[in-house]
Amino acid sequence: MSARRLLLLAAQWAVPLAVLAVLFVLPVATMVATGFWVDGSFAPGAALEVLTRPRVHRVVAFTLASATGGTLLSLALGLPAAYTLTRLAIPGRHALRAAMLVPFVLPTVVVGVAFRQLLSEAGPLGFLGLDGTWVAIVLGLAFFNVSVVIRGVGAAWEGLDPRPGEAAAALGASPVQVLRTVTLPALRPAIVSAASVVFLFCATAFGVVLTLGGVRYATVETEIYLLTTTLFDLPAAAALSVLQLLVVTGLLVLTGRTRTGRDPVARRAVSAKRPTRRDLPALAATGLLLVFVAAPLVTLVAGSLRVGGAWSLGNYRALGGTGKDQALLVPVTEALATSLRTAVDATTMAVSFGLLLAVLLTRRSHSATERRIRSTLDGLFMLPLGVSAVTLGFGFLIALDSPPLDLRDSPLLVPIAQALVALPLVVRTLVPVLAGIDDRQRQAAAALGAGPLRTFWTVDLPAVWKPTLAATGFAFAVSLGEFGATSFLARDEQPTLPVVIFRLIGHPGELNYGMALAASVVLAGVTALVMLTVERLRVPSMGAF
Repeated sequence: MSARRLLLLAAQWAVPLAVLAVLFVLPVATMVATGFWVDGSFAPGAALEVLTRPRVHRVVAFTLASATGGTLLSLALGLPAAYTLTRLAIPGRHALRAAMLVPFVLPTVVVGVAFRQLLSEAGPLGFLGLDGTWVAIVLGLAFFNVSVVIRGVGAAWEGLDPRPGEAAAALGASPVQVLRTVTLPALRPAIVSAASVVFLFCATAFGVVLTLGGVRYATVETEIYLLTTTLFDLPAAAALSVLQLLVVTGLLVLTGRTRTGRDPVARRAVSAKRPTRRDLPALAATGLLLVFVAAPLVTLVAGSLRVGGAWSLGNYRALGGTGKDQALLVPVTEALATSLRTAVDATTMAVSFGLLLAVLLTRRSHSATERRIRSTLDGLFMLPLGVSAVTLGFGFLIALDSPPLDLRDSPLLVPIAQALVALPLVVRTLVPVLAGIDDRQRQAAAALGAGPLRTFWTVDLPAVWKPTLAATGFAFAVSLGEFGATSFLARDEQPTLPVVIFRLIGHPGELNYGMALAASVVLAGVTALVMLTVERLRVPSMGAF
């Protein structure tokens, strides 16, 4: 790469890298340094000693086990549904695909409350005795992540050339043999990528585990929260944060390789076919998945409408108050308004910055070195996807509390944190679209005298405006339900709705719990409405993580 090209690349990336350094690297590094530096000197012994504790071993083991279980269950439920919803012409197929996306963007606290309501002793499945067990956590993780498999693998399956499979069948291969020898090998990159992302999300889950695990089960994420907020053991929290960061980085490298490697799937327009007898197992598995997704949500809605054993809207009317024994400082309705305002601010930041990143990441590389640099930068901006939201939130508090970066009392603190959480999702939504634009169109526009802005306006914008609207919806939904970092940063007098829900379920009393159910339904309803609107835009899958 020439020196001139290197300087141009450095100039293009100066502002994004500065933003990443100040708003991500600095808070995380400060949080880690607080644990590794004692009285101004580097003393890693206390932090490293944490890794020898039996409890930490149990926490790490449970994190890996629950993430593995959640990933396997997500694959088992998601793969048949990916086939059914992309290759079979069934009634309401597009509506079902939209419905399958809703769990992924539901606030994690809502998912936890819904499963508690379903599996509690008084719930429809209380007789199974799963409330408060590790099984409940795995079920919650799979519920939350199955849509990643459906959309990621479904996008590949939708463009899979059927002719190799038809040729194998004509030579006498059974449907199972065709699946094993032709279809699955072709889909392997998409399956590996989806499984890696699901494992990452499961391993860094916070709200689901915190709500369903209680004090008995803890993952690395919830343990960092406990060590930081309750025990004030910063060396231990720092050690676990570093461990988590190393694992996340490894997973992002793995998914990056599966994404940038040669994709053996032949892309061609394939029409959905009518189901046959051979498709009955996939249809049955998809039906089971629909029940699995609907049961917690239906139970949540039904529970919110029950007061004193009778049907009533009392829980919803109570949202204008502060609960029994003043469980809250502000009414739930005020918290909802705060959540909406915060989500608008966070979405504006995430989409604006994400669009800039997507444009820079998809510009034509003039050499192999430049391609490697862009790939590395892509990975850097994906790191907020898996770094502990607790680490990020606490890092904000201790790193951005003095001039010239005194944001501790700023109303922008929470939106900035939420924007960082939503940013990778925005980038991964926009990058495939911009990368798919033939660069010769830009070159032709430039040859006709169009400047960079005019070229973007005439070539890129017509292709990217719908995905940008979809990315806006994704970011809004994620920001609306963000809980990990927000639980640290939100002021007591200005809590967001997820924080309020968690506080309500932590206070005894039927009224408080009923209000938590009603607030969860409201939050889930707003999120679902946003995602159904996004699905109508029919943008490329977000499974390209």
